[in-house]
Amino acid sequence: MTEGMGLRERKKIETRRRLLAEATKLFGERGFDQVSVAEIAEAANVSKMTVFNYFDSKEDLVFAPMEEHIGDAARIVRDRAPGESVVAAMRRQYWEAVERRDPSVGMSDDAVALGLIRLIQQTPVLLTRAHAFFVGTLDELTDALIEEGEEPAIALVVASQLLGAHNALITENHRRLLAGESADAIAADAVRLAGRAFDLLEKGLGDYATRT
Repeated sequence: MTEGMGLRERKKIETRRRLLAEATKLFGERGFDQVSVAEIAEAANVSKMTVFNYFDSKEDLVFAPMEEHIGDAARIVRDRAPGESVVAAMRRQYWEAVERRDPSVGMSDDAVALGLIRLIQQTPVLLTRAHAFFVGTLDELTDALIEEGEEPAIALVVASQLLGAHNALITENHRRLLAGESADAIAADAVRLAGRAFDLLEKGLGDYATRT
């Protein structure tokens, strides 16, 4: 990931990673609200000002890895191949991310990634921030569909269904990882479930689960 970068850029990335790792460890031990920025700086062997040079707040530190992906869904739609549907593009991207064991789809069993998942689930202020991330992602995807000529209300319906399926799949990955399974162990099921989920979307749900 850092190949071809200059020394300064590599050091910046290493410092960000160290801050995130040390903060996640402290948060896991004592809780998000009980850890100060000064304590994170001390654990990472940097100054408090250095932390603020990288992150505006503790919340930003936690969500920096996630918010790098806020525009992913919209980008996937805009960059899809000729003849490729929106559903097919989202399915393809998800499968590729599973293959890479990408944290953005809940496929990393790295200790820091797992620590962040637990922390967000257990901290109300972070859950609120996570919801804001989802809304931002939804807005960007909706805008991408509107750009293609879809009327806004229907664009929002489609974007909501796509992201709903996507987030449900990620939630299941998180559940299994937090239960102690490895990313390699759940990968095949992640691909299978995604296939079924996106198949349902592709068919427009139809008469699925119609009550008799």
